[in-house]
Amino acid sequence: MSADTRTTQTTVTPAPASPRAVLRHPVRAVRWLWAYAMTPGAPGRATSQTELRWLYGGWLLAFALKMLGSSWDVSWHFRWLRDDLAPPHLLNSAGTVLVVGLVVVHSYSGRGVDRRALRWMQAGTAVFLLAVPIDIVNHRVNGLDITSWSPSHVLLYLGTAVMLAGAARGWWLYAAPGRARLWVGLGLWFFALENVLFPNQHQEYGVLSLAAYRAGNTTAEPQLLDFAAGQGSSPADFMLPVPPWVHPAWLVCVGLLTLVVARRVVRWRSTATLLTAAYLGYRAVVWGLLVATGFPPSVLPVMLLVGAVLVDCAVTWRVPGWIAGVPVAAAVFLAAFLQEFWAVVPPWEWSVAPVVCLGFAVLWTAVDRTAGSRAWARWRRPVGTPPEPARVTVTGGASRG
Repeated sequence: MSADTRTTQTTVTPAPASPRAVLRHPVRAVRWLWAYAMTPGAPGRATSQTELRWLYGGWLLAFALKMLGSSWDVSWHFRWLRDDLAPPHLLNSAGTVLVVGLVVVHSYSGRGVDRRALRWMQAGTAVFLLAVPIDIVNHRVNGLDITSWSPSHVLLYLGTAVMLAGAARGWWLYAAPGRARLWVGLGLWFFALENVLFPNQHQEYGVLSLAAYRAGNTTAEPQLLDFAAGQGSSPADFMLPVPPWVHPAWLVCVGLLTLVVARRVVRWRSTATLLTAAYLGYRAVVWGLLVATGFPPSVLPVMLLVGAVLVDCAVTWRVPGWIAGVPVAAAVFLAAFLQEFWAVVPPWEWSVAPVVCLGFAVLWTAVDRTAGSRAWARWRRPVGTPPEPARVTVTGGASRG
């Protein structure tokens, strides 16, 4: 009497260890993506650190493409008429396509995310994709509408912010402590800072574009100026369309507050300073490239660096937000006042300084209270992580008896 016994096992191809390995073995890389990342499972499945770095390296690449496209796009709109298929839009769309692909991989495989991080990724992507046709219709109906503060544009920023929050959460939950965890986390927070500060670029480009127009050296093409005039808009109407209190209020109460949150989450003493320096450095490089190719220049919000340094100091020395908030915000206003002597700043409503400083102190206090709450401690734990099923080995053999 004989019987054959077989144990089956799903064998997973290991992930390529480096970009060079992908180039050397592209077939193996594709096999890994299909067999490892595209096997169905619930959020929270065990993921090795190598696979995790590949997944979140894809997120960094996607946000880099979106950021480059957006940076080019805002300058483009101060020179040319809007075009749905303009190169900046195509570059941004490439990043969006990669985001969609990553969300599909996370959703299908359950790798590298818990349930909450995945929901945020999905919700942010859905909001962003919904905002795209709304923005197209908005431009068809309202014409030029290049302001960064239009409702359809706000949906784009909101969607990006939510998907970034999901990516940051997933990485911070599952990445092993170490240098890679810190630097990828800082990279995601860098993109978050760029996203929240992006609307202010309208004023930062507009102030210089309007000055160039009034001096007779406009960088805007005649078709853009003629189109605006046909809509009944003067150059000032579409170059500086928002009140002068918007730039300082947003820079401090949203931009600087983002640095406070990043410093509390990352817990590295130079987080805010490094993120701001990297952002200003990126803006400076883009400024040079755009000007060299004939696109309009912009003002850099250098005053934010002063606030970033003080945020790092305050958090490191455990100064609560209700004490540090007003002087830190006031220092940003002082730095902006000095910058106006040395260079240019967008129109600032200086009289709103007391309200903005007090508002920032209240918001910082709210961050402190949230960071010390039980709800925050629960938030930092994975949600809905199932146990990883045991693997079964595929072997073959026969026994006779």
